[in-house]
Amino acid sequence: MIANVLTIAGTDPSGGAGISADLKTFSALGTYGMAAITAVVAQNTVGVRSFQPLDPAFVADQIDAVFDDVTVSAVKIGMVATAGIAEAVASCLSKHPECPVVLDPVMVAKSGDLLLKQDAIAAIRDKLVPIATLITPNLSEAAVLLEKERPDSIDTMKAVLPELHRLGAEWVMLKGGNLPEAASENSIDFLYGKGGTEMLSAPRIRTQNIHGTGCTLSAAIAAYMTRLPLPDSVREAKAYLTEALAESGKLDVGHGHGPVHHFHNLWKSFAAR
Repeated sequence: MIANVLTIAGTDPSGGAGISADLKTFSALGTYGMAAITAVVAQNTVGVRSFQPLDPAFVADQIDAVFDDVTVSAVKIGMVATAGIAEAVASCLSKHPECPVVLDPVMVAKSGDLLLKQDAIAAIRDKLVPIATLITPNLSEAAVLLEKERPDSIDTMKAVLPELHRLGAEWVMLKGGNLPEAASENSIDFLYGKGGTEMLSAPRIRTQNIHGTGCTLSAAIAAYMTRLPLPDSVREAKAYLTEALAESGKLDVGHGHGPVHHFHNLWKSFAAR
């Protein structure tokens, strides 16, 4: 049977990030996508104009409605916006400990705009991270979670992995895609957990189409986790994102940071006709 994967995240009317990116990724990777919305966001490829968090009780009602009716194979959490929403999400998911959870601790958009209220940071760290199977912070998010300087090298990335792991998630994927090029010519990530430390390397794709990369990667991991062990899911998801970035130039969306090409494999048949 086809696996059902739930995203808990905010919207993106331009289609490149948030639940739009998640649902496209779930579909591209052969799973059935579902979505519980945490916040309605007015944004495009240039930046975030504003966002309206939903009532935490309503967010919880959406999540419970799905779990009461559908067998959920995996969950991806993205933008939570407020402490109240983070606590509501944690409360709902704690009732389903058998369901794997990928937490992308979304805090700042690619444009630099904040996507959460200040009080949400502690709630993400204290309520959501401990129930996550995997967290996928980038370098800036890792610095916020640990309340310390942003890692800026391979060595400093390695050094913070145990600290991130001690926050409570089973696994940590620390993303180094925005390391200075002087630190690495490739896109370097680290996976840390019960199997030790693994460095994941892929070619650095030179493109401005990076809108929604974090959403896409975490959604891809959640989709792959429905049929693969976690380390394999992370490797496959990184390969999928690398190709989606490489093929993103075929899209013409916006004037800022455009989206990745979620359906790069599926749409090749249409281009050949």
